[in-house]
Amino acid sequence: MSLNESPERSTRSEARSAQSDGAKRITRAEELRLALADDIISGALAPGVTLDETQLAQRFNVSRTPVREALRQLTAGGLVETRPHRGAVVASLSHERLNAMFEAMAELEAICAGLAAERMSAAERQALQAIHEELRKLSYLGDPQRFHEVNETFHNAIYAGAHSAHIAEITLATRVRVQPFRRAQFRNLGRLAHSHAEHDRVVNAIVRGDRAGAAAAMREHIILVREEYELYSDSI
Repeated sequence: MSLNESPERSTRSEARSAQSDGAKRITRAEELRLALADDIISGALAPGVTLDETQLAQRFNVSRTPVREALRQLTAGGLVETRPHRGAVVASLSHERLNAMFEAMAELEAICAGLAAERMSAAERQALQAIHEELRKLSYLGDPQRFHEVNETFHNAIYAGAHSAHIAEITLATRVRVQPFRRAQFRNLGRLAHSHAEHDRVVNAIVRGDRAGAAAAMREHIILVREEYELYSDSI
């Protein structure tokens, strides 16, 4: 996402180029967003804490421009909010709100998987299987961040394979809000292998053209992601 690009425009652009996301080089603003998201999720930055641009720029040894962009992205994702006279502060996210976000994510991803089972071309199915194989290899390496990056490419390929730009756009917009929690749960012991096994059921259903099976497998996968995040949260 460029510094001048709106969240809406970015989401539409990502929907159009979903399958190539994994190849994009991470920006400094994205690095800052991930680092701050980790601090928020772990509780190192508690709800209500002010996020001063100058202090953050000094902490990460960068200019204020990538800090400002990172905070804008975190605000769009719901982890940060802007308050009068205080600027950016860490938002408070209730258990009920997080459950609602994952519930929406599960249903949207299920829709995409079901449509992909019906609409993916042979080439798209082969590409999905190739990404799935890459994740299998990564599951043995124990690198949660790299697995997360390719995992996003995997899910993006399914959104694109649904061949419904509007649904893909809504799904991506929702994922922005749950992404930090999805990323965090990959740190659980054994989670990478379990995630790949869950993907395996999704891929097999898509390849055989089983819309109901693909939707059910994807819904179950996202529900398990939510449960894994709870385990991670309880451990920190």
